Amino acid sequence: MKYLKVKTKKRGFTPLEITGAKKKHKVNKSLEGFTLLEVIVSVFMVTVGLLGVMSLLQRTISSVSLSSSRLTAGYLAQEGIEIIRNVRDTNWLQARTASSTWDEGLINCGGAGIVADYNHSYGPNQLDPVFPCYSDQFLNVDSNGFYGYSSGTQTKFKRKILITAVDSDTQNVLVQISWTEKGASFAVSVRENLYNWR
Repeated sequence: MKYLKVKTKKRGFTPLEITGAKKKHKVNKSLEGFTLLEVIVSVFMVTVGLLGVMSLLQRTISSVSLSSSRLTAGYLAQEGIEIIRNVRDTNWLQARTASSTWDEGLINCGGAGIVADYNHSYGPNQLDPVFPCYSDQFLNVDSNGFYGYSSGTQTKFKRKILITAVDSDTQNVLVQISWTEKGASFAVSVRENLYNWR
């Protein structure tokens, strides 16, 4: 390295660095690379960000599963109402005797509730459906996707139907669907009044 002496108005000299025909720039040592502390902070920030994203994904997947179960439970509850309505309508269509009532066959098993599916409806020679009493049994789903109690693969859903006489022309029907998912219990209830409007 060659240094040139340059005269200035002040005393002393200012050294210049010269290498051949090109001027060499001095590098600021604080910009040479990352320190260990900077790397640790960067890794920590990326890890926290990834953990937040993974937590959000887990909650989203769990929410989708629960929403699907709630939708199925809502449909099963509505189906329970429709089954009981079917019994009432069939009572009218069968032209019962004068001693028969519009709510014949709609029992409550002493407050325990009943289980019902479309297999428990009227047969060709059957006057009234026979609904079993509720005893905490699970619904099954068959190969065609229909829910019932007779055959198929057991599901996580239970359906309990409670029928209460409000007066001589009104029956209150409450359908409760319950299930357990990921250690938590859930329930959906639907209530409707059936009337003797005929």
